Amino acid sequence: MTKVISLSEEAYKSLKRLKGEGESFSDVVLRMTKAAEPKSLLGFTGKWKGTDIDLVFEKVMAEREASKGRELKI
Repeated sequence: MTKVISLSEEAYKSLKRLKGEGESFSDVVLRMTKAAEPKSLLGFTGKWKGTDIDLVFEKVMAEREASKGRELKI
């Protein structure tokens, strides 16, 4: 199903600049909106490539410990 939408001249030019060879405007919109979709944190599991994971873990735990003593006054 095809839908008609209106774009400002600026939006059209911007979209046209993003359009690749052989790509339709629909392809561009789908590509751009897919990139903006929220991603699950599970997709990042096992991806750590650094050698400093122990240091990072220590810092995270220290920050968690420091934040436990906060008190909220309303």
